[in-house]
Amino acid sequence: MSDSSTLPPARLHPEAELARDALSTPVLSRAARLARWAGPDTRVDAGAGLVDEQLPAAAAELGLTGEDAAADASEAWRVAVDAGLVEVVDEEEGTVAAGDELGVLTGGSPQDVLGVWLTALETVLGDASVPDLGGLVDAIAEGEGSGEIDFDALDWDPEAEAEFLDGVLGNLYLLTVGGEDADGTMVPLPALAASVIVPDDMAEPTNDVLEQVSDAMMRLDDQFRMLEPVGLVEYRPVDEALMADADEEPAAPVDDTDVARYGMVRLTPLGLYGLRARLLEAGFEAPAVGDLADKGADALLDGTAVFPPAAAHAETEQWLDRRDPLQAARELLAAARGADQGAPLRRLRCQQALSLVGVAAEPALREVLDDPELGGLARVWLAEHGAPDVPPPSEALIFWLTIDTVAAQLAAEGNSEELRSLVEGLARQHSGFFDTAWRVEHPATADVLEAMGRLHPDKRIAKEARKAAFKARSQHGS
Repeated sequence: MSDSSTLPPARLHPEAELARDALSTPVLSRAARLARWAGPDTRVDAGAGLVDEQLPAAAAELGLTGEDAAADASEAWRVAVDAGLVEVVDEEEGTVAAGDELGVLTGGSPQDVLGVWLTALETVLGDASVPDLGGLVDAIAEGEGSGEIDFDALDWDPEAEAEFLDGVLGNLYLLTVGGEDADGTMVPLPALAASVIVPDDMAEPTNDVLEQVSDAMMRLDDQFRMLEPVGLVEYRPVDEALMADADEEPAAPVDDTDVARYGMVRLTPLGLYGLRARLLEAGFEAPAVGDLADKGADALLDGTAVFPPAAAHAETEQWLDRRDPLQAARELLAAARGADQGAPLRRLRCQQALSLVGVAAEPALREVLDDPELGGLARVWLAEHGAPDVPPPSEALIFWLTIDTVAAQLAAEGNSEELRSLVEGLARQHSGFFDTAWRVEHPATADVLEAMGRLHPDKRIAKEARKAAFKARSQHGS
């Protein structure tokens, strides 16, 4: 994913709702609780971590029990420090006080609360890129004499590990914003691991690559277990029966065809907000639905041209909500005019937007019935809405609208199955279609006919389309 590419728009939940979600996450709520618990007798070490003697009390404050209680309490404290909920006031004495950000959690704006959560998220993401702490402690101990950590002995490359996790989360973001479900669908862990391991040009993964994917799944299983408490993801872990040693009998029969047993993950609405913030910080163009709501109709039609259908629909609804229906229809029609390469897709998006306006748009559509670029669109809209007295289109207008529609579909979807069906239908329904089509005065005529020749499965008809395309180019001198 290049930072120069524009990503599909994210459909974000309201910030007030996201802030409530952030406050209720185990990671931030525990950190805030410890920040309020800390007092004059609280002591920290040189790294601002709670001294060992106070970890049991901190764990008890959080209601934590078991062998991981102290470690979980230590992590919550570190998040509190990193997020500014507590601050060290005397490094020599190791004393602390409430940080400025603690008051933000109760008295700040939703955006302020989310800012604190984003800092906590960075801490957890950093932890998720670290191997098991036992191995790290050993590596640190071995490097004490030289002052350096032997990462080779640990078999851990910090930069590569962080890059791997960022790549996985980037792909999860793309799957979420590019899907039809605003809140994302559960993604199988094997597919997510494969998306960053298997080369794009590899038709069939080799055994070595499959082994890398399996190893990546196990790493991701650990990482997503850590990322769920901060609210980034909803995660269904890998079934532990699948990880049993070959010599061990599983407690129950294992259905290894059930992909859900291999782990399932999706971004939460809060996680979508968090990853978008990180992408923006990294220099990506990561739009959100609503960014175009206060802009002109030209910006709306051009901007939504590359949006997935559901996102384009949501963006258009927000744009229309701020405008008078009739005036909005007139603005949309004016912006849809043009003979440039992007004009057919603008007219398609205009037609889709007008379907959301309703009958209030009728006067605007009647005003453009004689417009050579909008008259066909207007007749289609009026007929679909049962309007009376709609003048029939001329044959020339029908053919012009057909070329314009196919050009728009090509720009929106490329060589899709839907477009293939449209092309077959046109050639079947209109006898002698190509004898007339090449004469259509439309900038995209030759390109559309070439596409029809490429897409039609019947070799004879495909040849007719290519000959018509040649005639169209000759006529226009292109």
